[in-house]
Amino acid sequence: MLSPVVVGVDGSAESLAAAAWAAREAERRERPLRLVHAWEGHPRPGEREIAHAARRHLALRALRQARDRVRAECPRLRPVDEQTEGPAVPVLLKAAGEADVTVLGSRGLSGFTGFLVGSVALGVVARATCPVVLVRADEEAADEHLPAGDGGASTETGYRDVVLAVDVHDVRDEVVEYAFEAARLRGARLRAVHAWQAAGLVGAGPGPGPGGIGPVQDAWQGEEWLDLLQAALRMWRDKYPDVDVLSTVVEDRPTTALVRASTGASLLVVGHRLAERPLGPRTGPVTHAAIHHVTCPVAVVPHL
Repeated sequence: MLSPVVVGVDGSAESLAAAAWAAREAERRERPLRLVHAWEGHPRPGEREIAHAARRHLALRALRQARDRVRAECPRLRPVDEQTEGPAVPVLLKAAGEADVTVLGSRGLSGFTGFLVGSVALGVVARATCPVVLVRADEEAADEHLPAGDGGASTETGYRDVVLAVDVHDVRDEVVEYAFEAARLRGARLRAVHAWQAAGLVGAGPGPGPGGIGPVQDAWQGEEWLDLLQAALRMWRDKYPDVDVLSTVVEDRPTTALVRASTGASLLVVGHRLAERPLGPRTGPVTHAAIHHVTCPVAVVPHL
Protein backbone atom coordinates (compact mmCIF):
# COMPACT_ATOMS: atom_id res chain seq x y z
CA MET A 1 0.00 0.00 0.00
CA LEU A 2 1.25 3.46 -0.88
CA SER A 3 2.22 5.64 2.06
CA PRO A 4 -0.28 8.48 2.40
CA VAL A 5 -0.12 12.23 2.46
CA VAL A 6 -0.95 13.02 6.10
CA VAL A 7 -2.45 16.31 7.25
CA GLY A 8 -3.02 17.45 10.81
CA VAL A 9 -6.43 19.09 11.32
CA ASP A 10 -7.89 20.92 14.28
CA GLY A 11 -10.76 22.96 12.80
CA SER A 12 -8.72 26.15 12.41
CA ALA A 13 -8.47 28.12 9.18
CA GLU A 14 -4.81 27.13 9.03
CA SER A 15 -5.54 23.42 9.14
CA LEU A 16 -8.33 23.72 6.56
CA ALA A 17 -5.93 25.43 4.15
CA ALA A 18 -3.43 22.68 4.90
CA ALA A 19 -6.09 20.03 4.18
CA ALA A 20 -6.85 21.64 0.81
CA TRP A 21 -3.14 21.83 -0.11
CA ALA A 22 -2.62 18.23 1.06
CA ALA A 23 -5.54 17.08 -1.11
CA ARG A 24 -3.99 18.66 -4.19
CA GLU A 25 -0.62 17.13 -3.30
CA ALA A 26 -2.18 13.69 -2.81
CA GLU A 27 -3.68 13.92 -6.30
CA ARG A 28 -0.37 15.08 -7.78
CA ARG A 29 1.46 12.19 -6.10
CA GLU A 30 -1.37 9.70 -6.69
CA ARG A 31 -1.41 8.78 -3.03
CA PRO A 32 -4.15 8.38 -0.42
CA LEU A 33 -4.95 11.24 1.94
CA ARG A 34 -5.16 10.78 5.69
CA LEU A 35 -6.68 13.38 8.01
CA VAL A 36 -5.38 13.20 11.59
CA HIS A 37 -6.82 14.96 14.62
CA ALA A 38 -5.34 14.62 18.12
CA TRP A 39 -7.45 15.25 21.19
CA GLU A 40 -7.18 14.61 24.90
CA GLY A 41 -9.83 11.96 25.20
CA HIS A 42 -9.44 11.18 28.88
CA PRO A 43 -11.19 13.65 31.19
CA ARG A 44 -8.80 15.81 33.14
CA PRO A 45 -8.95 15.68 36.95
CA GLY A 46 -12.19 17.36 37.98
CA GLU A 47 -13.47 17.57 34.42
CA ARG A 48 -17.09 16.66 34.06
CA GLU A 49 -18.30 14.09 31.58
CA ILE A 50 -20.16 16.79 29.66
CA ALA A 51 -16.87 18.59 29.02
CA HIS A 52 -15.33 15.33 27.84
CA ALA A 53 -18.21 14.83 25.41
CA ALA A 54 -17.80 18.39 24.16
CA ARG A 55 -14.14 17.79 23.37
CA ARG A 56 -15.03 14.66 21.41
CA HIS A 57 -17.70 16.61 19.54
CA LEU A 58 -15.14 19.26 18.56
CA ALA A 59 -12.81 16.55 17.30
CA LEU A 60 -15.52 15.07 15.08
CA ARG A 61 -16.46 18.53 13.81
CA ALA A 62 -12.85 19.35 12.92
CA LEU A 63 -12.59 16.16 10.86
CA ARG A 64 -15.94 16.82 9.18
CA GLN A 65 -14.90 20.35 8.22
CA ALA A 66 -11.63 19.03 6.80
CA ARG A 67 -13.46 16.36 4.77
CA ASP A 68 -15.80 19.02 3.38
CA ARG A 69 -12.84 21.21 2.39
CA VAL A 70 -11.11 18.27 0.71
CA ARG A 71 -14.29 17.35 -1.14
CA ALA A 72 -14.66 20.91 -2.43
CA GLU A 73 -11.02 21.01 -3.50
CA CYS A 74 -10.67 17.52 -5.00
CA PRO A 75 -14.11 15.88 -5.44
CA ARG A 76 -12.72 12.52 -6.55
CA LEU A 77 -10.48 12.12 -3.49
CA ARG A 78 -11.74 9.96 -0.63
CA PRO A 79 -9.72 10.75 2.49
CA VAL A 80 -9.43 8.50 5.50
CA ASP A 81 -9.76 10.27 8.83
CA GLU A 82 -8.43 9.41 12.24
CA GLN A 83 -9.00 10.85 15.69
CA THR A 84 -6.43 9.84 18.26
CA GLU A 85 -6.27 10.50 21.97
CA GLY A 86 -3.07 12.14 23.11
CA PRO A 87 -0.86 15.24 22.74
CA ALA A 88 -0.70 16.58 19.19
CA VAL A 89 3.05 16.35 18.57
CA PRO A 90 3.50 12.64 19.44
CA VAL A 91 0.30 11.74 17.55
CA LEU A 92 1.38 13.60 14.43
CA LEU A 93 4.93 12.23 14.62
CA LYS A 94 3.57 8.69 14.75
CA ALA A 95 1.40 9.39 11.70
CA ALA A 96 4.36 11.04 9.94
CA GLY A 97 6.37 7.86 10.46
CA GLU A 98 4.03 6.15 7.99
CA ALA A 99 3.62 9.10 5.62
CA ASP A 100 5.06 10.13 2.29
CA VAL A 101 4.55 13.79 3.23
CA THR A 102 3.02 15.46 6.29
CA VAL A 103 1.19 18.79 5.93
CA LEU A 104 0.46 21.27 8.72
CA GLY A 105 -1.11 24.70 8.87
CA SER A 106 0.68 27.87 9.88
CA ARG A 107 -0.86 31.29 10.20
CA GLY A 108 0.13 34.06 7.81
CA LEU A 109 0.84 37.42 9.42
CA SER A 110 -1.68 39.93 8.12
CA GLY A 111 0.17 42.95 6.75
CA PHE A 112 3.58 41.32 7.16
CA THR A 113 5.67 38.67 5.49
CA GLY A 114 5.89 35.46 7.43
CA PHE A 115 4.41 32.71 9.52
CA LEU A 116 3.34 32.42 13.10
CA VAL A 117 4.62 28.91 13.68
CA GLY A 118 3.22 27.25 16.76
CA SER A 119 4.88 24.76 19.06
CA VAL A 120 3.08 21.81 17.45
CA ALA A 121 4.33 22.63 13.95
CA LEU A 122 7.86 23.28 15.19
CA GLY A 123 7.85 20.10 17.25
CA VAL A 124 6.82 18.01 14.25
CA VAL A 125 9.25 19.72 11.85
CA ALA A 126 12.15 19.18 14.26
CA ARG A 127 11.54 15.45 14.72
CA ALA A 128 9.67 14.08 11.70
CA THR A 129 11.46 11.58 9.49
CA CYS A 130 9.39 12.47 6.42
CA PRO A 131 9.11 15.84 4.64
CA VAL A 132 6.82 18.31 6.42
CA VAL A 133 5.06 21.08 4.49
CA LEU A 134 3.81 24.22 6.27
CA VAL A 135 0.88 26.03 4.67
CA ARG A 136 -0.51 29.50 5.47
CA ALA A 137 -4.15 30.04 6.39
CA ASP A 138 -4.82 32.16 3.30
CA GLU A 139 -3.17 29.79 0.80
CA GLU A 140 -5.39 29.20 -2.26
CA ALA A 141 -5.01 26.80 -5.17
CA ALA A 142 -4.47 29.74 -7.53
CA ASP A 143 -1.49 30.88 -5.47
CA GLU A 144 0.48 27.94 -6.84
CA HIS A 145 -0.14 29.04 -10.42
CA LEU A 146 1.07 31.84 -12.65
CA PRO A 147 -1.42 34.68 -13.18
CA ALA A 148 -3.74 34.60 -16.17
CA GLY A 149 -3.17 36.78 -19.21
CA ASP A 150 -5.23 39.58 -17.68
CA GLY A 151 -3.21 39.40 -14.45
CA GLY A 152 -5.98 37.71 -12.51
CA ALA A 153 -5.76 34.57 -10.39
CA SER A 154 -6.11 31.24 -12.19
CA THR A 155 -5.75 27.52 -11.63
CA GLU A 156 -5.56 26.82 -15.37
CA THR A 157 -2.12 28.35 -15.92
CA GLY A 158 1.26 26.72 -15.29
CA TYR A 159 2.77 26.39 -11.85
CA ARG A 160 5.05 28.98 -10.32
CA ASP A 161 8.69 28.03 -9.64
CA VAL A 162 9.73 25.49 -7.05
CA VAL A 163 12.66 27.03 -5.14
CA LEU A 164 15.40 24.84 -3.68
CA ALA A 165 17.85 26.09 -1.05
CA VAL A 166 21.29 24.58 -1.74
CA ASP A 167 24.47 24.76 0.31
CA VAL A 168 27.12 23.65 -2.19
CA HIS A 169 29.36 22.53 0.70
CA ASP A 170 26.69 20.17 2.07
CA VAL A 171 24.40 18.97 -0.74
CA ARG A 172 21.89 16.42 0.53
CA ASP A 173 20.36 13.99 -1.95
CA GLU A 174 17.07 13.68 -0.04
CA VAL A 175 16.46 17.42 -0.24
CA VAL A 176 17.48 17.81 -3.89
CA GLU A 177 15.45 14.80 -5.01
CA TYR A 178 12.33 16.07 -3.22
CA ALA A 179 12.63 19.42 -4.99
CA PHE A 180 13.17 17.88 -8.44
CA GLU A 181 10.22 15.54 -7.94
CA ALA A 182 8.01 18.42 -6.76
CA ALA A 183 8.94 20.40 -9.87
CA ARG A 184 8.33 17.37 -12.11
CA LEU A 185 4.90 16.73 -10.65
CA ARG A 186 3.94 20.35 -11.27
CA GLY A 187 5.63 20.78 -14.63
CA ALA A 188 7.29 23.76 -12.96
CA ARG A 189 10.73 25.30 -13.26
CA LEU A 190 13.13 24.48 -10.45
CA ARG A 191 15.12 27.44 -9.20
CA ALA A 192 18.14 26.31 -7.16
CA VAL A 193 19.58 29.06 -4.96
CA HIS A 194 22.94 29.20 -3.19
CA ALA A 195 23.84 32.27 -1.14
CA TRP A 196 27.38 33.35 -0.34
CA GLN A 197 28.97 36.25 1.49
CA ALA A 198 32.23 38.07 0.88
CA ALA A 199 35.03 37.34 3.31
CA GLY A 200 35.08 39.66 6.28
CA LEU A 201 31.29 39.84 6.64
CA VAL A 202 29.72 38.43 9.76
CA GLY A 203 28.75 34.82 9.22
CA ALA A 204 30.69 34.55 5.97
CA GLY A 205 31.38 30.99 4.89
CA PRO A 206 34.41 29.50 3.20
CA GLY A 207 35.13 30.44 -0.36
CA PRO A 208 35.18 28.15 -3.37
CA GLY A 209 38.18 26.26 -4.53
CA PRO A 210 40.32 23.43 -3.11
CA GLY A 211 39.72 23.05 0.60
CA GLY A 212 37.14 25.84 0.56
CA ILE A 213 39.66 28.40 1.86
CA GLY A 214 39.80 30.98 -0.92
CA PRO A 215 38.49 34.40 0.16
CA VAL A 216 35.45 35.58 -1.76
CA GLN A 217 36.31 39.16 -2.61
CA ASP A 218 35.83 39.67 -6.34
CA ALA A 219 32.62 39.53 -8.31
CA TRP A 220 34.09 37.01 -10.74
CA GLN A 221 34.19 34.42 -7.98
CA GLY A 222 30.42 34.29 -8.13
CA GLU A 223 30.97 32.33 -11.33
CA GLU A 224 32.94 29.76 -9.38
CA TRP A 225 30.04 29.37 -6.95
CA LEU A 226 27.75 28.92 -9.93
CA ASP A 227 30.02 26.22 -11.35
CA LEU A 228 29.94 24.40 -8.00
CA LEU A 229 26.15 24.64 -7.83
CA GLN A 230 25.68 23.35 -11.36
CA ALA A 231 28.09 20.48 -10.69
CA ALA A 232 26.15 19.54 -7.56
CA LEU A 233 22.91 19.36 -9.56
CA ARG A 234 24.28 17.65 -12.69
CA MET A 235 23.30 14.11 -11.65
CA TRP A 236 19.77 15.24 -10.82
CA ARG A 237 19.36 17.17 -14.05
CA ASP A 238 20.30 13.97 -15.90
CA LYS A 239 17.79 12.00 -13.82
CA TYR A 240 15.03 14.57 -14.41
CA PRO A 241 15.64 15.74 -17.99
CA ASP A 242 12.15 17.23 -18.28
CA VAL A 243 12.67 19.63 -15.37
CA ASP A 244 13.82 23.09 -16.40
CA VAL A 245 16.47 24.22 -13.88
CA LEU A 246 17.61 27.75 -13.16
CA SER A 247 20.76 27.82 -11.01
CA THR A 248 21.21 31.05 -9.07
CA VAL A 249 23.99 32.27 -6.79
CA VAL A 250 23.34 35.32 -4.65
CA GLU A 251 25.80 37.42 -2.66
CA ASP A 252 23.68 37.81 0.45
CA ARG A 253 22.82 36.20 3.76
CA PRO A 254 21.16 32.81 3.13
CA THR A 255 18.02 33.74 5.04
CA THR A 256 17.54 36.99 3.14
CA ALA A 257 18.26 35.33 -0.20
CA LEU A 258 15.68 32.60 0.40
CA VAL A 259 12.95 35.00 1.44
CA ARG A 260 13.51 37.02 -1.73
CA ALA A 261 13.83 33.99 -4.01
CA SER A 262 10.64 32.38 -2.69
CA THR A 263 8.50 35.45 -3.32
CA GLY A 264 6.04 34.38 -5.99
CA ALA A 265 7.07 30.71 -5.82
CA SER A 266 4.71 27.74 -5.51
CA LEU A 267 6.95 25.96 -3.00
CA LEU A 268 10.22 26.45 -1.12
CA VAL A 269 12.26 23.33 -0.30
CA VAL A 270 14.79 23.43 2.54
CA GLY A 271 16.70 20.75 4.39
CA HIS A 272 16.74 19.89 8.10
CA ARG A 273 19.41 17.79 9.78
CA LEU A 274 18.00 15.19 12.16
CA ALA A 275 20.33 15.40 15.13
CA GLU A 276 19.93 15.61 18.85
CA ARG A 277 21.04 19.00 20.17
CA PRO A 278 21.83 20.00 23.75
CA LEU A 279 18.39 21.53 24.18
CA GLY A 280 16.60 18.83 22.19
CA PRO A 281 15.67 18.59 18.48
CA ARG A 282 15.37 21.95 16.77
CA THR A 283 15.69 23.50 13.33
CA GLY A 284 18.86 25.19 12.10
CA PRO A 285 18.98 28.97 11.64
CA VAL A 286 18.34 29.01 7.88
CA THR A 287 15.44 26.57 8.03
CA HIS A 288 14.06 28.34 11.10
CA ALA A 289 14.11 31.69 9.30
CA ALA A 290 12.59 30.19 6.16
CA ILE A 291 9.58 28.68 7.92
CA HIS A 292 8.94 31.95 9.72
CA HIS A 293 9.39 34.49 6.96
CA VAL A 294 8.47 33.22 3.49
CA THR A 295 5.06 33.65 1.92
CA CYS A 296 4.68 30.37 0.01
CA PRO A 297 4.33 26.82 1.38
CA VAL A 298 7.61 25.49 2.82
CA ALA A 299 8.70 21.85 2.52
CA VAL A 300 11.21 20.90 5.22
CA VAL A 301 13.02 17.73 4.16
CA PRO A 302 14.89 15.79 6.89
CA HIS A 303 18.31 14.25 6.40
CA LEU A 304 21.02 12.74 8.58
